[in-house]
Amino acid sequence: MNHKVTLFLLAAAALICSNLAEAQPPKKISRIGLLLTGDPTSESPRSGAIRQHLRELGYIEGQNIATDYRYAEGKLDRYPELAAGLVRLKVDIVVVTGGASQVRAAMDATKTIPIVMVGQGSDPVAAGLIDSLARPGGNVTGITNLTPELGGKRLELLKDAVPKLVRVAVLYEPASPPNVLQVKEYLPPAAHALKLTIRSWEVRAADGFEKVFSALNKERPDGLYVTGGSLMLANVKRIAGLALESRLPSMFSNAAAVDAGGLMSYAADLADSYRRIAYFVDRILKGAKPADLPVEQPTKFEFVVNQKTAKQIGVTIPPDVLARATKIIR
Repeated sequence: MNHKVTLFLLAAAALICSNLAEAQPPKKISRIGLLLTGDPTSESPRSGAIRQHLRELGYIEGQNIATDYRYAEGKLDRYPELAAGLVRLKVDIVVVTGGASQVRAAMDATKTIPIVMVGQGSDPVAAGLIDSLARPGGNVTGITNLTPELGGKRLELLKDAVPKLVRVAVLYEPASPPNVLQVKEYLPPAAHALKLTIRSWEVRAADGFEKVFSALNKERPDGLYVTGGSLMLANVKRIAGLALESRLPSMFSNAAAVDAGGLMSYAADLADSYRRIAYFVDRILKGAKPADLPVEQPTKFEFVVNQKTAKQIGVTIPPDVLARATKIIR
């Protein structure tokens, strides 16, 4: 008899536990929208850095977080449509890579969903994206990467690597305000201090690079400086290849260009910045408001040198410059 009672009690307990489990609300899966400048291949290292650090913070894809990816593939005019699509999906957070116009596209799509920016190169306060770095004030926070302000440092490193450098061609996208600012405001005084002569060349579309290189090669500059922006990022392989064919020592604002054959790059450590994005996502999912999360500036920078390219174009980079590199491609 006692055996039957025990079995009955165990069965009843199991039934009660089962009913309680069914009564529990399903665990919420937070949805993150990633609006990325490039294509899946070029963006993989950066989106991977975000995923990895989110995993370290306890966010497992498919269990408590889901990510929707949207790729602009270097086309700025796609951002409004892609941002609106993420808003329609009712994501909990939109992560935006790129400059002020890309962040603005997300802001135009939503006034309530938190927006986390990364790769934003211009001053986000001057661009009207936030009230201040310490108190953003709206639905936008994240990281600004100081891209224009680093222009002088890039010219200095290019001059140190190629001491005979005098004339530098500067490629920039006129539709990118941070790079227009860089060309008009930051580079001229730095070039003057270094006794360099710079000439800027506009590139408005992907089919314009060959034409610009054909024209600038007739002038035979001593070096090439490539600004940032979506158009440049989407065409780094093409630009690096053209610079290599022209035997031009080149300086870029992103390491992907050096991996593609460019000579050098100097910029905020993007992998570190993208890892830091996970911090903002975590804080917001736990209840923090973007308005109260200070916008951060980079603390780590990377100087990448491609020694293989240097040999191909006949440039010997001084040992003291190589000693400063955070990464050397041999």
